[in-house]
Amino acid sequence: MREIVFDTETTGFDFSRGDRLVEIGCIEIVNRVETGRSFHAYHHPERPMPPEAAAVHGLTDAFLSDKPLFHTRADELLAFLGDSPLVAHNATFDFGFLNGELQKCGRAPIPLTRMVDTLPMARTRHPGAKHTLDALCSRFGIDRSHRVVHGALLDAQLLAQVYVELTGGRQIGLGLLADKPDAVAPVTAASPRIDRPPRIFDVPAGELAAHRAFIATLADPLWDPATQ
Repeated sequence: MREIVFDTETTGFDFSRGDRLVEIGCIEIVNRVETGRSFHAYHHPERPMPPEAAAVHGLTDAFLSDKPLFHTRADELLAFLGDSPLVAHNATFDFGFLNGELQKCGRAPIPLTRMVDTLPMARTRHPGAKHTLDALCSRFGIDRSHRVVHGALLDAQLLAQVYVELTGGRQIGLGLLADKPDAVAPVTAASPRIDRPPRIFDVPAGELAAHRAFIATLADPLWDPATQ
């Protein structure tokens, strides 16, 4: 199954109050394995960057001054996302900004039915613990030493590893069955299980005699009707 793990950086907390998306990073995973494909973009927010937001992600007005507006790469982003489920940590925040930007430039919002939020997953699995991305990386032994400030692509890469751990770990299945969902047909009344007849093997008489002699040396074997 194809899924997209993504993260955003913004100018603040609320798109409806004028905050904007300034960075988005997306990682493609298939059957919980990273494929190496990604999408990453910086965007000019068309407004000043608050100092408190810049302190979190390090994206300043000077850095973003020559970056394209969101609408210039919206179609490229949508093509990468396709119709796959979208995984994010505290996903309602990221979906709010992503859909806000899409609607602002005349594109349809992404249905919330495609949203996969790792925050409630973490809370269910580890109630009472810290559930920040840093805390989850520490819990699962994921190296985050290169995470000096928040960055959408880096955080998406870390979250992809966290998501794998939250959904069963790196070995989710042994992979002994074919990838096709109909590789093993279910047993139904219309297609009952067919029992194969037992296979009969010829055993040399000498081996049978040796076996009987060995059995005779056993004291009170459980399968001997005489001992029941």
